[in-house]
Amino acid sequence: MEDHLIVRLQQANIYQKENRVLTEVNMRISRGEFTYLIGKTGSGKSSLLKTLYAALPLTEGKGSVAGYDLRSLDRKSIPLLRRNLGIVFQDFNLLTDRNVADNLRFVLEATGWKEDKKIRQRSTEVLEQVDLKDKATKMPWQLSGGEQQRVVIARALLNKPQLLIADEPTGNLDPETSDDILLLMRDLSKKNNTAVIFATHDYRVIQHFPARIIRCVDSRVISDEEIEI
Repeated sequence: MEDHLIVRLQQANIYQKENRVLTEVNMRISRGEFTYLIGKTGSGKSSLLKTLYAALPLTEGKGSVAGYDLRSLDRKSIPLLRRNLGIVFQDFNLLTDRNVADNLRFVLEATGWKEDKKIRQRSTEVLEQVDLKDKATKMPWQLSGGEQQRVVIARALLNKPQLLIADEPTGNLDPETSDDILLLMRDLSKKNNTAVIFATHDYRVIQHFPARIIRCVDSRVISDEEIEI
Protein backbone atom coordinates (compact mmCIF):
# COMPACT_ATOMS: atom_id res chain seq x y z
CA MET A 1 0.00 0.00 0.00
CA GLU A 2 1.45 3.33 -1.08
CA ASP A 3 0.37 5.35 1.94
CA HIS A 4 2.22 8.46 0.81
CA LEU A 5 -0.07 8.90 -2.22
CA ILE A 6 -2.94 11.32 -1.64
CA VAL A 7 -4.14 11.27 -5.27
CA ARG A 8 -3.89 8.29 -7.58
CA LEU A 9 -5.63 7.99 -10.95
CA GLN A 10 -5.04 5.06 -13.31
CA GLN A 11 -6.40 4.98 -16.87
CA ALA A 12 -9.21 7.29 -15.75
CA ASN A 13 -11.56 8.79 -18.31
CA ILE A 14 -13.10 12.08 -17.18
CA TYR A 15 -16.58 13.03 -18.41
CA GLN A 16 -18.85 16.06 -18.38
CA LYS A 17 -22.21 14.32 -18.82
CA GLU A 18 -21.73 12.21 -21.99
CA ASN A 19 -18.78 14.24 -23.22
CA ARG A 20 -15.35 12.75 -22.50
CA VAL A 21 -12.99 15.63 -21.77
CA LEU A 22 -9.87 13.76 -20.58
CA THR A 23 -8.67 10.34 -21.70
CA GLU A 24 -6.64 7.68 -19.84
CA VAL A 25 -5.48 9.95 -17.03
CA ASN A 26 -2.61 8.63 -14.92
CA MET A 27 -1.72 10.91 -12.05
CA ARG A 28 -0.02 10.64 -8.67
CA ILE A 29 0.35 13.29 -5.99
CA SER A 30 2.10 12.53 -2.73
CA ARG A 31 1.49 13.82 0.77
CA GLY A 32 2.90 17.33 1.20
CA GLU A 33 3.58 17.82 -2.53
CA PHE A 34 2.88 21.17 -4.23
CA THR A 35 1.81 20.84 -7.87
CA TYR A 36 0.66 23.29 -10.52
CA LEU A 37 -2.21 22.28 -12.82
CA ILE A 38 -2.17 24.23 -16.08
CA GLY A 39 -3.97 24.18 -19.40
CA LYS A 40 -6.04 26.37 -21.70
CA THR A 41 -9.66 27.23 -20.94
CA GLY A 42 -11.73 24.18 -21.82
CA SER A 43 -8.77 21.80 -21.52
CA GLY A 44 -10.36 19.83 -18.67
CA LYS A 45 -8.67 21.31 -15.60
CA SER A 46 -11.88 22.04 -13.71
CA SER A 47 -13.39 18.69 -14.71
CA LEU A 48 -10.31 16.92 -13.35
CA LEU A 49 -10.55 18.82 -10.06
CA LYS A 50 -14.29 18.17 -9.80
CA THR A 51 -13.60 14.46 -10.20
CA LEU A 52 -11.11 14.60 -7.31
CA TYR A 53 -13.66 16.13 -4.94
CA ALA A 54 -16.51 14.00 -6.30
CA ALA A 55 -18.57 16.73 -7.96
CA LEU A 56 -18.21 14.57 -11.09
CA PRO A 57 -18.38 10.77 -10.80
CA LEU A 58 -15.50 8.59 -11.95
CA THR A 59 -17.05 5.84 -14.07
CA GLU A 60 -14.06 4.52 -16.05
CA GLY A 61 -10.62 3.65 -14.76
CA LYS A 62 -9.35 3.68 -11.18
CA GLY A 63 -9.00 6.54 -8.75
CA SER A 64 -8.46 7.25 -5.08
CA VAL A 65 -8.19 10.47 -3.10
CA ALA A 66 -7.18 10.61 0.58
CA GLY A 67 -7.79 6.88 0.85
CA TYR A 68 -11.27 6.95 -0.69
CA ASP A 69 -12.02 4.91 -3.82
CA LEU A 70 -13.66 7.32 -6.26
CA ARG A 71 -15.51 4.50 -8.04
CA SER A 72 -17.31 3.36 -4.88
CA LEU A 73 -18.39 6.71 -3.41
CA ASP A 74 -22.02 7.21 -2.41
CA ARG A 75 -24.07 9.90 -0.69
CA LYS A 76 -22.74 8.93 2.72
CA SER A 77 -19.06 8.69 1.81
CA ILE A 78 -18.77 11.83 -0.36
CA PRO A 79 -19.03 14.19 2.68
CA LEU A 80 -16.43 12.06 4.48
CA LEU A 81 -14.05 12.40 1.53
CA ARG A 82 -14.58 16.16 1.40
CA ARG A 83 -13.69 16.54 5.07
CA ASN A 84 -10.21 15.40 4.08
CA LEU A 85 -10.04 18.07 1.40
CA GLY A 86 -9.82 21.85 1.40
CA ILE A 87 -11.16 23.65 -1.65
CA VAL A 88 -10.28 27.22 -2.65
CA PHE A 89 -12.02 28.87 -5.60
CA GLN A 90 -11.44 32.10 -7.52
CA ASP A 91 -14.67 33.51 -6.07
CA PHE A 92 -14.48 33.85 -2.31
CA ASN A 93 -18.07 32.74 -1.50
CA LEU A 94 -17.86 34.08 2.03
CA LEU A 95 -21.09 34.59 3.95
CA THR A 96 -21.57 38.34 3.79
CA ASP A 97 -23.99 38.57 6.72
CA ARG A 98 -21.47 37.43 9.35
CA ASN A 99 -17.92 38.21 10.39
CA VAL A 100 -14.78 36.20 9.69
CA ALA A 101 -14.96 34.13 12.89
CA ASP A 102 -18.59 33.25 12.25
CA ASN A 103 -17.81 32.24 8.66
CA LEU A 104 -15.35 29.72 10.11
CA ARG A 105 -17.76 28.66 12.84
CA PHE A 106 -20.42 27.93 10.21
CA VAL A 107 -18.14 25.44 8.44
CA LEU A 108 -17.00 23.75 11.65
CA GLU A 109 -20.56 23.31 12.92
CA ALA A 110 -21.63 22.00 9.50
CA THR A 111 -18.89 19.34 9.69
CA GLY A 112 -19.81 18.13 13.14
CA TRP A 113 -17.90 20.32 15.61
CA LYS A 114 -20.00 20.98 18.72
CA GLU A 115 -17.85 22.34 21.55
CA ASP A 116 -17.69 26.13 21.53
CA LYS A 117 -14.21 26.24 23.06
CA LYS A 118 -12.75 23.91 20.42
CA ILE A 119 -14.49 25.82 17.63
CA ARG A 120 -13.02 29.12 18.81
CA GLN A 121 -9.59 27.54 19.31
CA ARG A 122 -9.49 25.99 15.84
CA SER A 123 -10.72 29.19 14.21
CA THR A 124 -7.96 31.14 15.92
CA GLU A 125 -5.36 28.58 14.85
CA VAL A 126 -6.20 28.79 11.15
CA LEU A 127 -6.41 32.59 11.19
CA GLU A 128 -2.95 32.65 12.71
CA GLN A 129 -1.69 30.40 9.91
CA VAL A 130 -2.87 32.91 7.30
CA ASP A 131 -1.76 35.99 9.30
CA LEU A 132 -5.29 37.26 9.96
CA LYS A 133 -5.68 36.72 13.69
CA ASP A 134 -6.61 40.38 14.18
CA LYS A 135 -9.38 40.21 11.54
CA ALA A 136 -11.71 37.74 13.28
CA THR A 137 -14.41 40.33 13.99
CA LYS A 138 -14.25 42.01 10.57
CA MET A 139 -17.03 41.59 8.02
CA PRO A 140 -15.97 40.26 4.57
CA TRP A 141 -16.70 43.62 2.91
CA GLN A 142 -14.22 45.28 5.28
CA LEU A 143 -11.37 43.15 3.91
CA SER A 144 -9.24 43.52 0.79
CA GLY A 145 -9.44 40.88 -1.94
CA GLY A 146 -6.22 39.30 -0.73
CA GLU A 147 -7.47 39.20 2.86
CA GLN A 148 -10.74 37.61 1.77
CA GLN A 149 -8.82 34.91 -0.10
CA ARG A 150 -6.76 34.30 3.04
CA VAL A 151 -10.01 33.77 4.95
CA VAL A 152 -11.05 31.27 2.27
CA ILE A 153 -7.74 29.43 2.72
CA ALA A 154 -8.20 29.47 6.49
CA ARG A 155 -11.68 28.00 5.96
CA ALA A 156 -10.20 25.28 3.76
CA LEU A 157 -7.70 24.37 6.50
CA LEU A 158 -10.25 23.97 9.31
CA ASN A 159 -10.50 20.18 9.23
CA LYS A 160 -6.77 19.63 8.63
CA PRO A 161 -7.13 18.40 5.03
CA GLN A 162 -4.75 15.97 3.39
CA LEU A 163 -5.24 17.79 0.07
CA LEU A 164 -5.87 21.44 -0.82
CA ILE A 165 -7.49 21.96 -4.22
CA ALA A 166 -7.09 25.53 -5.46
CA ASP A 167 -8.98 26.33 -8.68
CA GLU A 168 -7.63 29.63 -10.06
CA PRO A 169 -7.36 31.09 -6.53
CA THR A 170 -5.53 34.21 -7.70
CA GLY A 171 -7.66 34.91 -10.76
CA ASN A 172 -9.28 38.02 -9.24
CA LEU A 173 -6.14 39.38 -7.56
CA ASP A 174 -3.38 41.76 -8.62
CA PRO A 175 0.12 40.33 -9.25
CA GLU A 176 1.61 41.28 -5.87
CA THR A 177 -1.34 39.84 -3.96
CA SER A 178 -1.28 36.74 -6.19
CA ASP A 179 2.35 36.16 -5.23
CA ASP A 180 1.46 36.52 -1.54
CA ILE A 181 -1.34 33.94 -1.82
CA LEU A 182 0.82 31.50 -3.75
CA LEU A 183 3.70 31.76 -1.27
CA LEU A 184 1.25 31.33 1.60
CA MET A 185 -0.14 28.12 0.11
CA ARG A 186 3.35 26.75 -0.58
CA ASP A 187 4.35 27.54 2.99
CA LEU A 188 1.21 25.89 4.39
CA SER A 189 1.87 22.83 2.24
CA LYS A 190 5.28 22.42 3.85
CA LYS A 191 4.25 23.23 7.41
CA ASN A 192 1.17 21.01 7.43
CA ASN A 193 2.50 18.29 5.09
CA THR A 194 -0.57 18.95 2.94
CA ALA A 195 -0.67 18.17 -0.76
CA VAL A 196 -1.71 21.14 -2.92
CA ILE A 197 -3.03 21.21 -6.49
CA PHE A 198 -2.84 24.81 -7.67
CA ALA A 199 -4.69 25.35 -10.96
CA THR A 200 -3.69 28.55 -12.66
CA HIS A 201 -3.51 30.49 -15.93
CA ASP A 202 -0.84 32.76 -14.45
CA TYR A 203 2.36 31.66 -16.14
CA ARG A 204 4.19 34.58 -14.52
CA VAL A 205 3.69 32.91 -11.13
CA ILE A 206 5.01 29.60 -12.45
CA GLN A 207 8.10 31.29 -13.85
CA HIS A 208 8.87 33.06 -10.59
CA PHE A 209 8.06 30.14 -8.28
CA PRO A 210 8.74 26.88 -10.19
CA ALA A 211 7.38 23.56 -8.96
CA ARG A 212 6.12 20.33 -10.46
CA ILE A 213 3.67 20.91 -13.31
CA ILE A 214 0.74 18.81 -14.53
CA ARG A 215 -0.67 19.87 -17.91
CA CYS A 216 -4.07 19.29 -19.47
CA VAL A 217 -3.57 19.36 -23.24
CA ASP A 218 -5.33 17.69 -26.20
CA SER A 219 -7.65 15.67 -23.93
CA ARG A 220 -4.68 14.21 -22.07
CA VAL A 221 -2.97 14.84 -18.75
CA ILE A 222 0.80 15.09 -18.95
CA SER A 223 2.24 14.73 -15.48
CA ASP A 224 5.45 14.04 -13.59
CA GLU A 225 7.17 16.95 -15.30
CA GLU A 226 9.84 18.94 -13.52
CA ILE A 227 10.11 21.78 -15.98
CA GLU A 228 10.32 25.51 -16.07
CA ILE A 229 8.35 27.52 -18.59
